[in-house]
Amino acid sequence: MKIGMISLGCPKNLVDSEVMLGLAQQAGHELTRDAADADVLVVNTCAFIDKAKQESIDAILEMAELKKNGRCQRLVVTGCMAERYRDELKAQIPEIDAVLGTGEVPEIVNAIGGIGDQGSGIRTIPLLRSNGEPLNPGSRIPGPGSLPTYIYDAETPRLLATPRHYAYLKIAEGCDYKCAFCIIPTLRGKYRSRSADSIVREATALAERGVKELLLISQDTTFYGIDRGERGALAQLLRRLNTVDGLEWIRLLYLYPTTITDDVLAAIAESEKVCPYIDLPLQHASDAVLKRMKRPGTRATYERLLDRIRARVPGATLRTTFIVGFPGESEQDFAELQSFVESVQFDHLGVFTYSHEDGTSARDLDDDVPARTKRSRQAQLMRAQKRIVERAQKKRVGTRARLLVDGPAAEHELVLRGRLQGQAPDIDPMVYLTDCDPSEFAPGSLIDVQIVGHRGYDLVAQPLGCVTVMGRT
Repeated sequence: MKIGMISLGCPKNLVDSEVMLGLAQQAGHELTRDAADADVLVVNTCAFIDKAKQESIDAILEMAELKKNGRCQRLVVTGCMAERYRDELKAQIPEIDAVLGTGEVPEIVNAIGGIGDQGSGIRTIPLLRSNGEPLNPGSRIPGPGSLPTYIYDAETPRLLATPRHYAYLKIAEGCDYKCAFCIIPTLRGKYRSRSADSIVREATALAERGVKELLLISQDTTFYGIDRGERGALAQLLRRLNTVDGLEWIRLLYLYPTTITDDVLAAIAESEKVCPYIDLPLQHASDAVLKRMKRPGTRATYERLLDRIRARVPGATLRTTFIVGFPGESEQDFAELQSFVESVQFDHLGVFTYSHEDGTSARDLDDDVPARTKRSRQAQLMRAQKRIVERAQKKRVGTRARLLVDGPAAEHELVLRGRLQGQAPDIDPMVYLTDCDPSEFAPGSLIDVQIVGHRGYDLVAQPLGCVTVMGRT
């Protein structure tokens, strides 16, 4: 059958989608990018915040219409929303044929074929690894009602949905923290690290397939190995990955402030392929708000950590996210957050407005910050960040850098888009490469450029050798 996949949410969810596509392809199914041409549609959902849940529902309803009025015979819903609202989805959207939670990824082949009672643990089709061996039954959950324990490995079939030159690699699954605003531990289970050997084997295979940039992800990447009692595991892993032939850049996402150790910073600084890029979701800077969020640390400890990072990783790019409007956030709390942002001078910053989420401890708190105030604070913080970025970009004009080409820009066919080591795909600004022949630089090319200008958050560059600044050669 022809299988169509709609993948929503974070890169961690995307990897799950890629594994499901790989399993479906291995089972003999054909994949299609055209939803109207699919016999089976799979929607891999996100349920982290209200906006993500609404996007997931909209996608499910759109695919349900295709099932009623088009070629589609089966509709399968997977992922975080499926884990969280399994019964409600099946009851309220009767077009759904199967619902698979986050720990039931290997069930996708049965769900596609309509075999067994999805979610009950019944498996009538043998699932194979890429080397032809059966999947280890011990890696599957027994069914709904318990926390997920599944995590894929290097031999699990996987079909990349990213451009050929970069890929995400999930080094762990789940989370052990109890942040007041977060439902992830309930949806994804306890933290569980993959073995270093499995990760290195997968990284090697990805490099052999043409991947130049490897993005390491998990709910807390710096917690890697701690659940297995392996001290210094992440630093050792980075040094091993640094030796993989074919890889050019290795990027870490989702680092937790309490688990960034000196050996990890040393590995980042000393490994030539590891980007000096620190993605550190801090969530707030007011001590009172951090305490209510059940986040470790204070503004003072965060400032010391950021100073330590900058001292040990010269030229490090700092990225963070904050939540505004958390219950009880006062004007003074917000002023402290803005003061922190203006003091630290982050390179990249994202700001979310708080929304009550069922199943979190913050749900029991009064949502006492008006929605209008939340949006106003979000906009105010982003205005401050824009001023910071503009000052930093002016200083970059005239400097040289290494650029990874991602492909043609949507705005103009003669302009390419790419990224520097300090820019991750999808979440950060990009670089526009002008005054070049696009046919000379295929996606995945690494070239030396000079920064010649900036447009909003994005930079403008030209290949060395044909540089013009302000219209002059």
